[in-house]
Amino acid sequence: MPDLTPSPDYLTGHLLVAMPGMRDPRFEKTVIYLCAHNADGAMGLVVNRVLESLSFPDLLTQLDIQPVGLGEEIRVHFGGPVETGRGFVLHSADYIQPATMSVDGRISLTATIDILRAIAEGGGPRSCMLALGYAGWGPGQLDNEIKMNGWLHVDADEALVFDDDLDTKWERALAKIGIDPRMLSDTAGHA
Repeated sequence: MPDLTPSPDYLTGHLLVAMPGMRDPRFEKTVIYLCAHNADGAMGLVVNRVLESLSFPDLLTQLDIQPVGLGEEIRVHFGGPVETGRGFVLHSADYIQPATMSVDGRISLTATIDILRAIAEGGGPRSCMLALGYAGWGPGQLDNEIKMNGWLHVDADEALVFDDDLDTKWERALAKIGIDPRMLSDTAGHA
């Protein structure tokens, strides 16, 4: 995993939006929240794809955690194809523990079992998203994919990151920058 130190010159805290011609089926019509992007590479979590094969209660049972105060159903997301057995909780900045990494002051990332316990007990952050795996890029790789017309980037907001309307998240992310997905080309042009 790349160094997670944020840099103002990169896209940490933004959303990556896959272009319609994305050739990698794992990322077709995905929206990825970038937790880190710097000279060492990038790391993010897919925020609009759920794992149907695992529920939060199943995960808690596997980790021997007893749910106490679960009010709403928490879905387990496909965070990306790297380290798919590793869990990450992307959450609002109102929850903090020593292992929490603040991404942009509004959204944080925690990858410890303590946050799962807090959520299972009815505590934890106001908003959260649990993901298994992450999307990762080596030095310069994401920048090159953006130049090759693979991704657009938009400002992130908590509604797009955390809401449960996954079916329209890709279109809504594009709409934030005034783009109608039907009008996009999947080929890069050169003048």
